[in-house]
Order: sequence, then structure tokens, then C-alpha cells
Amino acid sequence: MLLFVGLGNPTPDSENNRHNVGFKIIDAINKKFSLSKQKPKFKGLLTTGEIEGEKIYAIKPLTFMNNSGICIRELLEYFKFDAEEVIVFHDDLDVEFGKIKAKFGGSSAGHNGIASIDKFIGKDYSRVRIGIGKPKTPIEIGDFVLQNFDEEELVGIDKISENITDSIGVLIKKKLDLFSSTVNNKK
Repeated sequence: MLLFVGLGNPTPDSENNRHNVGFKIIDAINKKFSLSKQKPKFKGLLTTGEIEGEKIYAIKPLTFMNNSGICIRELLEYFKFDAEEVIVFHDDLDVEFGKIKAKFGGSSAGHNGIASIDKFIGKDYSRVRIGIGKPKTPIEIGDFVLQNFDEEELVGIDKISENITDSIGVLIKKKLDLFSSTVNNKK
């Protein structure tokens, strides 16, 4: 079993925020692999299904970004998951827009959603860092991540989502470096 987690904020006006790219990835996975209808459980929206013979749970925490770990810990305790079976999709300022970097463990690098998960389940889980780039004009980072993607960026995010879902089998096998290079080399 694997747990896919997409980070974001649950308000309707947050839907296209840079901070919500994790939600967008989970939506793309749910759609492509026909996972179950989203149900409110464990303080999140949960879907289940099977991808390439692996039982998958996918959740979008409704606890808001800074408290994402609460939702994930509840789910892990209920299903008796280990943190190693968790793969988190989240925005990353330090990754070029349109690129991803997958890794196991590490620091939160100032990302409050990741810091919350670290606090509640430890650091031994995989992360798929989706590049949103840095602001091109002087702006507070908190304001930047809560801004909506522009139309061109939304097209790019749709392409990233497609590339991630096309390569999901590599991710399920936890071949993180191969997954990163496969997704980043797609046109």
C-alpha cells in the first residue's frame, strides 16, 4: 500500500494558488486512474484504488497547509501505514518552474506543510517537489505562494501533472531519481 498526499489549502479561492499544486497532482492522479469518489475522512478528502497492481490511497488534507501532518498521522495510524509508504506532492520555490525533484527524507527547507508532516510522522517519507520558481518581482514569499498561477503557468502545471501521471509506475517502485529524470525529460 502507498499513500499519496497532495498539499494545499482547501478554500475555493485557493484552487489555483501556487501553494495548491499538490492538490492539482492528486486530482490528476484520481482522474487518470479512476480512483474512488473523494470522501471526507481523516480531516482530508480521501480516494482509493489500484495503480499498476498497488493499492493506493490518495488524500488532500483539509487542515490547511500549515497543519497537514495532523491529517496524515490520523490516516497512518488507522491503516497501520509506515511513513516510508507516504509520497507527498508539494510546491517548491527552489525548483525551476515546470521541473520536479523527487527525494526521500530531508529537511522542510522552510515549507510549512512539510514541517508539519515532519512534526507528526517524522522525516522518513518521499517527497515530489514541484517547481513553482521564484518571484520575478520583489514580493513576500508568503504572498507569492498564495498568488494564482497565470494562464501560461496553468498550462505548464497541466503538463507537469500529465508527465507525473504518465510516469507514476516508476514512482510507485520508489525509483525516485529515475522518476525525476523521466518526468523532467518529457516534452
